Amino acid sequence: MATAALTASPGDTPFVGDHPAMDLLNTRAREDGVPTDTWETGTDVIRWLTRLGIAPAAGAGRVDEAELLARARDLREQARKLIVARLQGKAGNPAGLNAHLHAYLGTPSLRRDGAGGFALVRVARGDAVATLLGPVAEAVADLLAEADFSLVRQCEHPDCVLWFYDRTKSHKRRWCSMAVCGNRHKAARFRASRREGAAD
Repeated sequence: MATAALTASPGDTPFVGDHPAMDLLNTRAREDGVPTDTWETGTDVIRWLTRLGIAPAAGAGRVDEAELLARARDLREQARKLIVARLQGKAGNPAGLNAHLHAYLGTPSLRRDGAGGFALVRVARGDAVATLLGPVAEAVADLLAEADFSLVRQCEHPDCVLWFYDRTKSHKRRWCSMAVCGNRHKAARFRASRREGAAD
């Protein structure tokens, strides 16, 4: 599918999943029928994480971008396997996801919240790559443990492979984006009805 209308800039992943785990899966898509991976470099992963609200911690040092790319792609594959297995009613093996979760080390810390009170926050203590990917791994685990999987879906357009978590009130969302795939479906139906009318 052509994703340009959904992205912040060319090459960026569309954030249409309504859940970080869905947006993680959407970093692999299809454009004009050809599989695409919006993560070609570690910089691509950092840009995606930043758009998600996760950025390298100040003073954390340089991130090994090749390692980040490899581990991010592995996390995505572990997530895909577990989510697809869950949708098929099968028990997936969580060992791969757990490896990412176990690498995400942190300790609780009490900090002032700016309103005169306190907030309990988690301070990451692991390596830089695990610290960046840890919140995404937790989002995947949270989806698998807590989500209503009847609301985990893929876009119904036959040329689209994007995922989403249906948070609509009616739970009848069908498209990754009404502006793109929904309109493409409407246009195809309109053309088909005109052809049928002309044939009559």
